[in-house]
Amino acid sequence: MTNRNSSKPDIYTRITNQIIAALEKGTKPWMQPWNASHAAGAVSRPLRFNGQPYSGINILSLWASAMGHGFAAPIWMTFKQAIELGGCVRKGEKGSPVVYANTLVRTETNPETGEDQDQAIPFLKAYTVFNVDQIEGLPEHFYALAEGETNPDQRIEAAEAFFAATGADIRHGGDGACYIPALDRIHMPSFEAFRDAESYYATLAHEMTHWTRHASRLNRDFGRERFGDAGYAQEELVAELGAAFLCADLKITLTEREDHASYIASWLKVLRNDTRAVFTAAAHAERAAEYLRTAAASALS
Repeated sequence: MTNRNSSKPDIYTRITNQIIAALEKGTKPWMQPWNASHAAGAVSRPLRFNGQPYSGINILSLWASAMGHGFAAPIWMTFKQAIELGGCVRKGEKGSPVVYANTLVRTETNPETGEDQDQAIPFLKAYTVFNVDQIEGLPEHFYALAEGETNPDQRIEAAEAFFAATGADIRHGGDGACYIPALDRIHMPSFEAFRDAESYYATLAHEMTHWTRHASRLNRDFGRERFGDAGYAQEELVAELGAAFLCADLKITLTEREDHASYIASWLKVLRNDTRAVFTAAAHAERAAEYLRTAAASALS
């Protein structure tokens, strides 16, 4: 898909192609793309210069950029913001695309009444940001390094409290993790069965995202969902992205799934057929993560 007046790919195609390129290399761009050396966290959503996190498709776009260029920091800003903070983007550095939603108001004449009516038309507008690793001269806290390490084998209190507060029915036992829609129940292996704490919470975040699809919650339905079909692949992509977003919020490393290769193949098929599919999945994943955050915050307040 391209703009009518230009051969340059539109923002949907540019970001989808960026994600497809990563998947074709066998790498998921929502896996942890920076190392633990930065004080902003080994795991984080991409952050604006003021510490506010990006959301939706921008998370995937910037994660993919960070992974592709080996950026250690999760902080991004525009060329102008860098200058205002006393910094300067290094010569030759190329920025990464992000988008924001806006509306265009168009006045049209109603053919039945003859009256003019305003119609709001939604669209995405793109702009460019740079990682702080591409910028010189910023205040020192933008380059601050992390201190110390955490024990991955300990239960993570913040994650325990968060998932418990959602109110989901989570049962432990057996050797598989799944959400059963007919029973509205999540099944998880025991905590001890996982190789480390983060593997457990990342898996639970995936199944919790599936849990939000229930008709009593977000009522998410992509049609037929047998393994391998488009509906199944789309729901799994939403769950994978939702888990990535939640893990970033909880500062938990998203661990690799054993069925990595088969899911990548199904996602590639969906993305190649529809350049807006990953935008749709990211939007659903963001709604799922926000639903869980709101439910947990309400219970914990």
